[in-house]
Amino acid sequence: MKILIIGAGQVGGTLAANLASEDFDITLVDHDTAVLSELRDKLDIQTICGPGSHPDVLRRAGADDADMLIAVTSSDEVNMVACQVCYSLFRTPTKIARIRSSSYLTREGFFSKEHMPIDVLINPEAVVTDNIRQLLEHPGALQVLDFADGRVQLVAVKAYYGGPLVGQELSFFKEHLPRVDMRVAAVFRRGKAIVPKGSTVIEADDEVFCIAASEHINAVMAELRRVERPFRRVMIAGGGNIGTSLAQAIEPYFSVKVLDSDAARCEHLAETLNSAVVLNIDATDRDLLLEENIEQCDAFCALTDDDEVNIMSSLLAKKLGARQVITLIGKPAYVDLVQGGEVDIAISPQQATTSSLLSHVRRADVVKVHSLRRGAAEALEAIAHGDEKSSKVVGRAIRDIELPSGTSIGAIVRGQEVLIGDDDVIVESDDHLILFLVDKRQVRAVERLFQVGLAFF
Repeated sequence: MKILIIGAGQVGGTLAANLASEDFDITLVDHDTAVLSELRDKLDIQTICGPGSHPDVLRRAGADDADMLIAVTSSDEVNMVACQVCYSLFRTPTKIARIRSSSYLTREGFFSKEHMPIDVLINPEAVVTDNIRQLLEHPGALQVLDFADGRVQLVAVKAYYGGPLVGQELSFFKEHLPRVDMRVAAVFRRGKAIVPKGSTVIEADDEVFCIAASEHINAVMAELRRVERPFRRVMIAGGGNIGTSLAQAIEPYFSVKVLDSDAARCEHLAETLNSAVVLNIDATDRDLLLEENIEQCDAFCALTDDDEVNIMSSLLAKKLGARQVITLIGKPAYVDLVQGGEVDIAISPQQATTSSLLSHVRRADVVKVHSLRRGAAEALEAIAHGDEKSSKVVGRAIRDIELPSGTSIGAIVRGQEVLIGDDDVIVESDDHLILFLVDKRQVRAVERLFQVGLAFF
């Protein structure tokens, strides 16, 4: 597949790195020669320097025979024009654009072939907001991922000393939780993946990925770690797009304070928000945080557009008594550096956006993809098609499916029914299968597994 990426910023660069490692034919367009040169030296990709919305630049980049355009520059307008040009002049089959402004997103019917021909809209702020909201709803989780329209969730938790299942084999789960149907999809121990078996023993500090029907997730989490009381008080540092979006999403359910050092922005926030308290203060000011009772804060979310401010304010908040800190990190190299210490959870908007994009470039019928462990692992939702003759999965029990190494089937969604991936479950056509890949290099093999043979047609 030939993919044209417009914009070599953090999102475009991260996406190019992910797709280049999977042998896609990638061409990256940007006006910054230095950035393109750096990425070209690291990755096996082609680069074109120039404005990504100009027809001549797109032609030089190969838009006339590209299968997909992904426009992720920092400008909504450039992204939209690039899609329009590729539709009008080159008939590019699939056009994806990052659109951030709510002024465009709230115009019903605007993004259509008759007006603005964009097939898929990606809004990074919405993706990150949803991720943080899920974490606030599940205290103690490192990551919470939805599948099958929210009927199934995959949750990552760290096993703590004193937890009832630490030191127990995974086979003990069914005895301990007889009414909860769940499965451990993967275990990461000291950064390395362990393919779980019934005899696998959970150790303290293991990062455990569990999959279950959404209504059972909290019960599963309670078995792996100490019981967490629900979050009530949330403090948000940064009143930008993400901070505002999160405050609007959670203020009906939590007591929310929003901190911002810009007085004009605070006035706008006060007019925009309903019950949230808006404070014109610096989130790195120790005395002011103490005045606002930071020690009573359940969750401190550092969401400014400055990595250093986010990290320093999070460290300060944690030291002063905040129960959990969630930190937005723009530079991917910082994520592994800070998470797991005083910073409980570091969120990369680039990685979150990349996950949203991956489902649209996967072969076979893949409806959702979540990138895990900073891109090293992946969870995906694929739909089985065909029959016993044309499919490698339909009509077979899970134990008989030749899964690639390090790949497991965590759950099957059949209509409204959720079936956890026991070995004797037989896959039917139109089932949604939730798969976990500890090695992302196996993605291509999984895609081939779900492709239907010609006999089906």
